[in-house]
Amino acid sequence: AKRKNLDTSHCRSSLGASESSLPVFHIKMAAASGVIDWDEAMEQCGDDEEFLRELLADLRGETDAQVTKIEETIRNPTEAPFHRIMRASHVIKGAASNLMCAQLRAAAMNLEQAASAANDLEPSQAQAVMGNVQARYMDLKRAVENYHAFLKSINV
Repeated sequence: AKRKNLDTSHCRSSLGASESSLPVFHIKMAAASGVIDWDEAMEQCGDDEEFLRELLADLRGETDAQVTKIEETIRNPTEAPFHRIMRASHVIKGAASNLMCAQLRAAAMNLEQAASAANDLEPSQAQAVMGNVQARYMDLKRAVENYHAFLKSINV
């Protein structure tokens, strides 16, 4: 796939940094790793970096809350656990998609699909696929860790 070069002229640190200290390296690395497509995310936000940073911080909070729900459900699977996992991962998928966070979106989508497939099975059969759901959850955890690292690298 052809990669376009990132235009980072609009990427000033929220601390008012000079052009020489722009977080270009972090943004390019994040784009290359699929954490975020910065240019597309900026476009979604009308090229308002302050607003984008606020939304990225909000996404962190929402993602962390949903991951906690998923983790609690996996640890203590009571009634309809796969449905709860499916709903929580759906929330992450949608929010990440809106902010062009491809890695987070993909991991959440994979977990949502695994939980949905398990949810469609009889309870006795569903437990047999819990390992796949847990593996997709671990993928999501890694994507969340990468997202957190990116936010830290740009001081969000």
